[in-house]
Amino acid sequence: MKRNLILLLFTVGCFISNVSAQDLRQIDSLKNELKKHKQDEVAANILSKLTTSYWGINLDTAMHYAKRCLELSERLGYQKGIGNACSNIGWIMHQKGDYLQAIVFHTKALAIYEALGDNTSIANTYNMMGAVYKRQGNYPKALSYYLSALKISEGLGNRKTIGNVRNNIGLIYSAMENYPEALKNFSICLEIMKEVKNKNGVGACYNNMGIVYDKLGNYTEALKYYLLSLSIVQETGEKKTMAAAYQNIGIIYQKKGNFPEALKYHFLALKLDEEIGNQSKMAVSYLNIGKTYALEKKYETAAEYLYKALALSKQLANLEQIQSSYRELAAMDSAKGNYKRSIEHYMLYITYRDSLNNIETARKTLALQMNYDFEKKEDSLKAARDKREASLKYEKKLSEEKFLRSQQELFLKQKDLALSNKEKDLQHLAFLKEKAEKQEKEKQLTLSEKENLLKASELTVLGQERKLQLAQLFAQEQEIKTKNAQRNLFIGGTFLMLLLASSIFVGLRKTSKEKKRSETLLLNILPSEVAEELKAKGSADAQLMDEVTVLFTDFKGFTQLSEKLSPKELVSEINECFSAFDYIMQKHQVEKIKTIGDSYMAAGGLPTANTTHANDVVLAALEIQQFMQEHKATRQSKGQLFFEIRIGVHTGPVVAGIVGVKKFAYDIWGDTVNTASRMESSGEVGKVNISETTYEMVKDKFSCTHRGKIDAKGKGEMDMYFVESKA
Repeated sequence: MKRNLILLLFTVGCFISNVSAQDLRQIDSLKNELKKHKQDEVAANILSKLTTSYWGINLDTAMHYAKRCLELSERLGYQKGIGNACSNIGWIMHQKGDYLQAIVFHTKALAIYEALGDNTSIANTYNMMGAVYKRQGNYPKALSYYLSALKISEGLGNRKTIGNVRNNIGLIYSAMENYPEALKNFSICLEIMKEVKNKNGVGACYNNMGIVYDKLGNYTEALKYYLLSLSIVQETGEKKTMAAAYQNIGIIYQKKGNFPEALKYHFLALKLDEEIGNQSKMAVSYLNIGKTYALEKKYETAAEYLYKALALSKQLANLEQIQSSYRELAAMDSAKGNYKRSIEHYMLYITYRDSLNNIETARKTLALQMNYDFEKKEDSLKAARDKREASLKYEKKLSEEKFLRSQQELFLKQKDLALSNKEKDLQHLAFLKEKAEKQEKEKQLTLSEKENLLKASELTVLGQERKLQLAQLFAQEQEIKTKNAQRNLFIGGTFLMLLLASSIFVGLRKTSKEKKRSETLLLNILPSEVAEELKAKGSADAQLMDEVTVLFTDFKGFTQLSEKLSPKELVSEINECFSAFDYIMQKHQVEKIKTIGDSYMAAGGLPTANTTHANDVVLAALEIQQFMQEHKATRQSKGQLFFEIRIGVHTGPVVAGIVGVKKFAYDIWGDTVNTASRMESSGEVGKVNISETTYEMVKDKFSCTHRGKIDAKGKGEMDMYFVESKA
């Protein structure tokens, strides 16, 4: 029953499998076997095996069996058992975060294995010591131990250990951003894992290679390796690794802009994390899902998942995920235009990030002290080995110099990074503050416009009252004249009476025609609802319309073309185009607002609000586009000059009302009007250019092409779309 403990199966950096029913049966079998043996070397070996069996189940139970193994082996003087027990305790201390004690016990085990000449165990111990230094961030020291482990393993021809060590070396090079060396070592590891038929090892290699390509920004290659990793872990059924693969794939699709696929894999990862009960990874999945919805501009759903991520991260006291949640919330608020809220979230992000950096600095300072203690412990334990003393001192001196240099470089980099982050934070906060102030000014401007409009309305009312008074005076004069006329009629006789009656009849007919004509003219100037209100009340109230869609058109090179046409031809051409536009507006129930030179302005959704205004206006815009194309072709065929048009559309709130006392005019005001004008001037000839706000309302009924962010004068960069056709 005496068998050497095979540590290579359980070294740090090896590929850990699930605790299965078979593992539990093996533990029961070992316990039963232990009962059959006295306090001998076989019992010590069984205790060592029980220790490693509990590594993935319960570290405290594993420590219990490791200490029993050490106690029994020391009592028996069984050196191999002492070495195995020290090695196991070192691994457990590493997992518990007590790195100093981990190195102490690994160094004790190493001294025993060297005395026994057990090269396999020496290689495994070097591998585990490298893992401790890697965890401490001392990559040069970790690499030196891994290379020592590799040299011994290659001499032994132990393929599985070589594969594990190559994987660990690849991870070190990846952390040091030496990606060619990282890929080289992962590729060697992959071939070995295929050779020894270790599926979990193959899956891990593919995943690590995907991470490197992800860091390099080669998302196509990264996705290829992540999918290969997923296909392997799906065969083994290891849920934790499978969830990680889903998460990595989702992140790559997100970076590539394929948001539906990204969400698919993020939700798959979330489902597995919920089944496993891995709350930390659930918070990461919530964060990834929220970020993806925000990129899709589905802000309400994005907020739901980002706040879930924040709440769970706070519950877990995970500072890193809390600061990530606040960072994404700040980015989403900024994208929505809620700059005040964005500033609040960004300040919280800075607070948590700085707390995290302070903890990390303290950890690295402690690591520096601990590494110094590691060296002292190694010195005291290695002093007994006289043959290697001189070389070890020289190696120690070089290691100290390298370590101190690496720590100095690390602290300088951290200092530069901290200063860079502070500068970026100040720039970003200044940007958000500027946006918030601009929003506040726009609100004040809108209020000012409302006040001006109300004043204009008051003037209109005063004008109407004055007109009414004049009309009453005129009526009184007419009444007096009528009475005089009646008296004269009576005096003048029947003939004159009949003549007057005939004159009155003609006058009434003429008055009726004039009244009808004036009403028609009024309807041409004002919307029917506004005209009726004006006739009934003598005035019309200003309206704040929450949502209307505004259209602007403009002719390209109008000034240059007007110089080549006679005044008669110019007016005739404009009249023909604008008459057609009027017909199109009437057809689609869009209200013409006014023309300014060669510009034409109309709006849907007023004076009576409706829910179809965006579709109505875009349909009208496409019909104008078609009319201008046909009109151009007709004039070209006759060898005549022609106009070309730009069309812009935007949706938002406006103030609408009547201005003027003598000549009434129905008009609209507000930032929506200015933005619609910018859509027209930022468009292209022959195209219908719409804002993102309008696009969100019509995207299901029209085929549109995203132009990206276009700089609009006075507005900054805005997302714009060309409407191609009805969907």
